[in-house]
Amino acid sequence: MTIRRLAFCASDRPEAKEARLRLIEIYGDVDETEADAIVALGGDGFMLETLHRTMGVSKPIYGMNRGSVGFLMNDYKEEGLIERISAAERAGIHPLGMTAEDHRGVRFDALAINEVSLLRQTYQTAKLRLSIDGKVRMPELVCDGVLVATPAGSTAYNLSAHGPIIPLNAQILALTPISAFRPRRWRGALLPHNAKVTVEVLEHDKRPVSAVADNFEVRRVTTVEIAEMRDVTLVMLFDAGRSLEERVLAEQFSA
Repeated sequence: MTIRRLAFCASDRPEAKEARLRLIEIYGDVDETEADAIVALGGDGFMLETLHRTMGVSKPIYGMNRGSVGFLMNDYKEEGLIERISAAERAGIHPLGMTAEDHRGVRFDALAINEVSLLRQTYQTAKLRLSIDGKVRMPELVCDGVLVATPAGSTAYNLSAHGPIIPLNAQILALTPISAFRPRRWRGALLPHNAKVTVEVLEHDKRPVSAVADNFEVRRVTTVEIAEMRDVTLVMLFDAGRSLEERVLAEQFSA
């Protein structure tokens, strides 16, 4: 991939803003619509923000870590940036589509790169009914919540909830409970990537639940449908030998 024109964006962290100004002095800066690649300076949260914001631009994103967590970012180096990006490995990911209906009957659509999660809003546990492709698989799950994670997101909230790490090219989604109370020993399920997950909130007036697609939240939901969006492909760039697939694999052997 030949790279000539770069667009730089940065998070609100001072070190990210300072890095952006230094890099613009060295490499120049063009509008994102005219760039060969977009360079995102920040942490993983800012990378997700940039991917969401630029979905309509269809440009590859090369992140450099100027934040706290950098699993999705490359190491920050100012020299040889054009050459690094030109030699970078591409990781194409498909986001999840969420359609949530709230207690008023209003429907909301959102995309999630990492996961769609449902979480209880009060001190009372949530009661959820889980269906896969229209068939009820769990009539009642009593829990703090549940999430559906992509392979790219399997090392994020999903891993913290004791869900499995999924290789990037596995074409699998993780369905992971959050603090399951009944059935207590249920640890979740691995689903084919084309499965459609439907979560119904039981007793939603008494036990309100919110649904979150990355950073987009809908409160007091009654039904949430989740499915992979195969017609949407987001491209991230990683330094040679440090691909996202390699990072996901290495994470399974970390302490």
